[in-house]
Amino acid sequence: MLDPELLERITARRAELDELEERLAKQLAEVRAERDELAVAERVLEQVSEQIADERASAAPLPGQVGGRAVMLIPHREPGMEETTLPRDYQRILAVVREAAGPVKARQVGDGLGIDVSVRAKLEPLRGKLVRLVDRGWLRKLPDGRFTIRL
Repeated sequence: MLDPELLERITARRAELDELEERLAKQLAEVRAERDELAVAERVLEQVSEQIADERASAAPLPGQVGGRAVMLIPHREPGMEETTLPRDYQRILAVVREAAGPVKARQVGDGLGIDVSVRAKLEPLRGKLVRLVDRGWLRKLPDGRFTIRL
């Protein structure tokens, strides 16, 4: 015959283990749910990072390559060098300056290109391009800040 006290202890221990199993199953479900959420967050982060990298790559000018070596996209002007060696947007800037009745300010060039010159963030990159053209010998900058074609 089985000892009733021993049977009671076994039954009590089984109840404790059943309760522990229930708690652990609940914790395991919570851990799995959080792990799934982290996997989704990781995929979203990867997609957003790729998208940002693609946007940056398309917005940034690619350096010119010749024989695997980087070259300047805006070369120094040399005798006999054609404007066609410049990127298209720089060719347009030179055309606007050339067509002006005289020396022009960056705002006037922006107007000629159809840029909203009232927005400083749009005018400053244009001013940088004008200065780059001056530095490379394509334009001349007068002391008053106006630009003209270099003869």
